[in-house]
Amino acid sequence: MQHGGHGHGADKYCPKCAAVLEERTIKHGEPRRLVCVACGFVFYLDPKVAACTISTLEGGIVLLRRGIEPCVGKWVFPGGFVDRGESVPAAAVRETLEEVNLRVSLTGILDVYSFPGQDVVVIVYAADVVGGELQAGDEAEEARAFPPEQIPWEDLAFESTRAALKDYLHRFFPRVRIEQGGAASRSPEAPSRSPK
Repeated sequence: MQHGGHGHGADKYCPKCAAVLEERTIKHGEPRRLVCVACGFVFYLDPKVAACTISTLEGGIVLLRRGIEPCVGKWVFPGGFVDRGESVPAAAVRETLEEVNLRVSLTGILDVYSFPGQDVVVIVYAADVVGGELQAGDEAEEARAFPPEQIPWEDLAFESTRAALKDYLHRFFPRVRIEQGGAASRSPEAPSRSPK
């Protein structure tokens, strides 16, 4: 879900006049932009937006093992790119159904994640499962609900996956402690307070 930089074939030619694009500094302090050498059109490389959900099922956090690149074989929560004209919440719900066969109701935005050098902005919602049966969609190798202490930290796909899961555990499972390397354990004093 996260890629970087220029160099894609579509970024070589002006979409208005088909002349060559070249990198130029337009404003001091801003990133270099692609500019048409013939007509001066500025081609802005805007980030892609991904919409995702984190939910629990029978006390476990729903994750899927990616069956496609990038990061094939690594674990993520359900999510994917927002289609042009689609609302971000609708995309999160749609992607969850497509990827793990669960219908969800969004309870709120967990956070928005973006990192320097990466061209994807990831919007993650906390969600309640309201229907469906957990199973891997066609872009996943498997789908499972992991107890918070058993999240496969060493096999997570993206930086945003790790950051959002830490935020989710902090908010909804405050007794689960995440150690430096990512391993989690539960403090014995109190039970968790899962979102539903």
